[in-house]
Amino acid sequence: MRSITVTMSVTLDGVVQGLGRADEDPRGGFDHGGWGQRYTDEIMGAEMAKGMVEPGDLLLGRRTWEDFTTAWARATDGNPFTSHLNAATKYVVSKTLSDVDSWQNSVLLSGNAVDTVAELKARPGRALSIIGSASLVHALHAAGLIDRYRLLIHPLALGTGTRLFEGRAPLTEFELTSSVTTGKGVIIAQYERVA
Repeated sequence: MRSITVTMSVTLDGVVQGLGRADEDPRGGFDHGGWGQRYTDEIMGAEMAKGMVEPGDLLLGRRTWEDFTTAWARATDGNPFTSHLNAATKYVVSKTLSDVDSWQNSVLLSGNAVDTVAELKARPGRALSIIGSASLVHALHAAGLIDRYRLLIHPLALGTGTRLFEGRAPLTEFELTSSVTTGKGVIIAQYERVA
């Protein structure tokens, strides 16, 4: 059985929307896009690079996959993150896409997200990582399918935006297995679900 790890940047008040760019995700009138850019430093880069050591597959929602396709699919910058993302098998969970041919190694999972991901997780294969994809994370968390969270907890509160945990979900206990604090005050914490 595969494991599923979520890597997500989050504010102190739980917002995960629009980390990277001002225009990344303006849904719901969100006007704080790009809030995470000023917190990047060498410690964060080194911690994120650790996730690239072992090969794994990506699990992405439609919006995140489309955004990543624009940023990474055609990049030839020599960045190790680019090579890692392009080489990984990318499972794209979507009810609306008809194909995912625009980015190499992408596989479409159509239908109900929980059912298709539960089926994928049950098969033998490499570990699955979710980056971003808040709507997908909400559904999979509620279904008890997330094994681990790697949270980059940023020292700010935005007051508005999509939260990491929204809606009803089962009581789930996690254990802190590692944490590092960056020079800019971001706590990178890994939590494992308690069986």
